[in-house]
Amino acid sequence: MPFELELPAVLRKAGWKVKIRDKERVEPPHVTVMRGPDMWRIGLRDVVLLQPPGGSWSEVPDGIRRIVEQALPRLREAWDAMYPENPVGGEHD
Repeated sequence: MPFELELPAVLRKAGWKVKIRDKERVEPPHVTVMRGPDMWRIGLRDVVLLQPPGGSWSEVPDGIRRIVEQALPRLREAWDAMYPENPVGGEHD
């Protein structure tokens, strides 16, 4: 079951979601920020954009970025609980 970070109502109503999706156990630890068909994967080890290649934080609202950065401990714990064989603190890919 995916982990979804609770967002303020204004961001949810605008279509934003922040999730750790299921079935991604072999991927580098990351959180997925979504809005409609657009998607950004942010590494939980180094907090850089993994997808889209060449993507930039400037494409994501500052409010979402702040929420993700403030929630990093929770997101890392959630990843480790979902994927104990691929922990955030494990070997880097």
